[in-house]
Amino acid sequence: MNDTGAGVVVIFGGRSEIGLEVALRLAPGATVVLAVRRRDGLDQQVERLRAAGATAVQLCDFDADDLAAQPGLLDALTAAHGPIGTAVLAFGVLGDQARAETDAAHAAAVVHTDYVAQVHLLTLLAARMRAVGSGRIVVFSSVAGARVRRANYVYGSAKAGLDGFASGLGDALHGTGVHLLVVRPGFVIGRMTEGMDPAPLSSTPEQVAAATVKALAKGKTSVWVPRAVGVLGFAARFVPRPIWRRMPR
Repeated sequence: MNDTGAGVVVIFGGRSEIGLEVALRLAPGATVVLAVRRRDGLDQQVERLRAAGATAVQLCDFDADDLAAQPGLLDALTAAHGPIGTAVLAFGVLGDQARAETDAAHAAAVVHTDYVAQVHLLTLLAARMRAVGSGRIVVFSSVAGARVRRANYVYGSAKAGLDGFASGLGDALHGTGVHLLVVRPGFVIGRMTEGMDPAPLSSTPEQVAAATVKALAKGKTSVWVPRAVGVLGFAARFVPRPIWRRMPR
């Protein structure tokens, strides 16, 4: 197995199927940290990472919504392992759209996890990586944020905001030695979408991870998965609003 040059890889949201698949592909020669809300039940994932070539695999406590704890977590990770080489933000929630339309607290909770918590962590990571002049950050946006649909506007609006923030942050980091990649998948078949009918051009966590690691290695700033989803994202801008509001999730 070849060393991926990823150094210390931290998956924020280490139970994520996509996050784990990315970690497996970056594992050779790397220290992999799975930052999770609960540490139980991850023995199989840890063994897979070791078998994939990780020099060490660690678990740490991470509650994405606890903003106050984020700086201390990053300090502890750096003290234990050195500067983070690759940070993957793999946490997020779909939420319940129907509930969010009448339950303001639920709507706010979805946006807090999918946007506010990510912005907070991204800002902290960028500052630390900029200070050492190196590092890579992976952010998962979504085709849902390309043009927000009535069918999932709470989740979609959070992804739209995250996409804009991450894109701007990536431009701000240009020339600093820090690289930020925005990944924009279409519908991903996995635990998060279990029970939902797959949309056209769906992908799997393995496919998203493979495209992510390939784009990371090439130094790209963004990637659509699959590529054809990018065409749909562009075309969506021109669909008349009366038709667009009837589009499914």
